[in-house]
Amino acid sequence: METVETIEAKASPGRRRERAGGRDGRRAGHGTAPPHRKAPYILRNIPTYDILGEESLLKIEAVADRILAEVGIEFRDDPVALQHWKQAGAEIDGLLVKFEPGMLREILKSAPASFTQHARNPANSVEIGGKSVVFAPAYGSPFVMDLDKGRRYGTIEDFRNFIKLAQSSPWLHHSGGTICEPVDVPVNKRHLDMVYAHLKYSDRGFMGSVTAETRAEDSIEMARIVFGRDFVEQNCVILGNVNVNSPLVWDGTMTNVLRAYARANQAAVIVPFILGGAMGPVTTAGALAQSLAETMAGCALTQLERKGAPVVFGNFLSSMSLRSGSPTFGTPEPAIGSMVIGQLARRLNLPLRCAGNFSNSKLPDAQAMNEGTMSMLSAVHCGANFILHSAGFLDGLLSMSYEKFIMDADFCGALHSYLAGVVVDDNALAFEAFREVGVGKHFLGCAHTMANYQTAFWDSEVADNEPFEKWETAGRTDAATRANARWKQMLNDYQAPPMDEATDEALLDFVDQTKARMTDAWY
Repeated sequence: METVETIEAKASPGRRRERAGGRDGRRAGHGTAPPHRKAPYILRNIPTYDILGEESLLKIEAVADRILAEVGIEFRDDPVALQHWKQAGAEIDGLLVKFEPGMLREILKSAPASFTQHARNPANSVEIGGKSVVFAPAYGSPFVMDLDKGRRYGTIEDFRNFIKLAQSSPWLHHSGGTICEPVDVPVNKRHLDMVYAHLKYSDRGFMGSVTAETRAEDSIEMARIVFGRDFVEQNCVILGNVNVNSPLVWDGTMTNVLRAYARANQAAVIVPFILGGAMGPVTTAGALAQSLAETMAGCALTQLERKGAPVVFGNFLSSMSLRSGSPTFGTPEPAIGSMVIGQLARRLNLPLRCAGNFSNSKLPDAQAMNEGTMSMLSAVHCGANFILHSAGFLDGLLSMSYEKFIMDADFCGALHSYLAGVVVDDNALAFEAFREVGVGKHFLGCAHTMANYQTAFWDSEVADNEPFEKWETAGRTDAATRANARWKQMLNDYQAPPMDEATDEALLDFVDQTKARMTDAWY
């Protein structure tokens, strides 16, 4: 059975990053290794939860095929994409493309079922596909918030802070992408600062820009500076998160970007954002059929651009309040729909990005954790391999919360243990402990407990498990207040991973020269 420890040993033999102070410091003082060990990713040891039978899955696939064949999908402002589809045998009518049943599935056979995204530090490379699970921070918020300053527009300083927090967490595996939008940097230049920040302040996998083809190409070029052109040509080192303009439209900005990533042998993550009742039907089955059609088309286009390029089958289902028209997140219908998306992706033999820690709450409160747990567990049980939005998502994705980031990362730590399943071996069955303790006595000081107590249970860094009186004496703090202190301490303790000085200079030269060719644009 693969565990966090065995993955870690494979990825970085003989090396463990230990954190000093707090619980870990006390444990280290007792002469044993701390239980919080950084693993590059999780290998799930529990099965996926498949909720639909073959007949129902075939019905959804049949409707998706009918949408593709009878309604079609528009591909706007990208004549190269239309040419790809024409050569592949699709029916073209202006911008509208229709596909014969089975055509896209045949094209998708060349896409890898699993691939490695290489990190700057090889010990942090992640496998995306199969039984692997990768947690990445939330993505795309224009605002940030914390208990001290409230809600405000994100800055490049906030962006760097969240990268540092993700790098410092043993429970996250990826640096993410646009963790928040740094609105204090010009729109046409901020992608350069964001990619540089990922490469400088983290040595994990990361995501590049998707707002324009040239910005995607700049992101890939910066990756080539770090990893080497030949290595990037043969290996995935960067992801691009690409959204469908639902319903049934692929616009040229997105298809040019996804083709840029595929052309460079880098992975596009293909994601419809279907808001039930607005960009798709209110019924879950109908939204699933639409999502399947849109995602297959995007994934297949990557294979027409470059056969065998890595690609991730993505999904973002959401509901809405039909009384107000407001989007809702962390609700049960999209969560259970994610279970079916997992089944559909596995039938296509593609890696899956699905669900995440979603919430509409405006504070890191009970609503936030209730909605986040609902949606995050759906990601875990549906078999998602790359889970974007694992930490920090608040305010319907409009705000990135420092406190929620810490609380969510803590929950990801619990999911490490949850996904490890139940070990059944001689040590776990503990018969010798029963022999030692006998009848009617406690196990607290027995040899088995002493040998296992430091790794037996996951230990939260945010929860308060002390008696009421001790909690009251210490100031009656809630989880958000404790998280506030925690993120400040993590930033204070943060140390940047080493980077070769010449590589750093080459990156900065590229950023400076690229910026110098453009005048500032703020929209």
